[in-house]
Amino acid sequence: MSSLPRCPKCNSEYTYEDGTMYICPECANEWSIEIVDQAAEDDQLVVKDSNGNVLQDGDTVTIIKDLKVKGSSSALKMGTRVKNIKLVEGDHNIDCKIDGFGAMSLKSEYVKKI
Repeated sequence: MSSLPRCPKCNSEYTYEDGTMYICPECANEWSIEIVDQAAEDDQLVVKDSNGNVLQDGDTVTIIKDLKVKGSSSALKMGTRVKNIKLVEGDHNIDCKIDGFGAMSLKSEYVKKI
């Protein structure tokens, strides 16, 4: 299995390295190795809370407004502490376990870091 990246133009898996460039033999696209390295650094997930603080896995946050829970008659109250969060990709970018509710996904715009 090759560790070389796929071609960004045609998504071909047959790319090869030539000096400081990657080359695709199918569409003749050439791109710099430095661009691929920079894109790999940019792919790191950055999630910010409602105040703009950067969140990390394992942080403790507080819910800043009452949130309705889909499929439940009760709601999460403002001020509820959520410990040991996990950041994920997607619209609801925080996975956590809340006492009394269980596993849940939250949006980072409704929490603040403690």
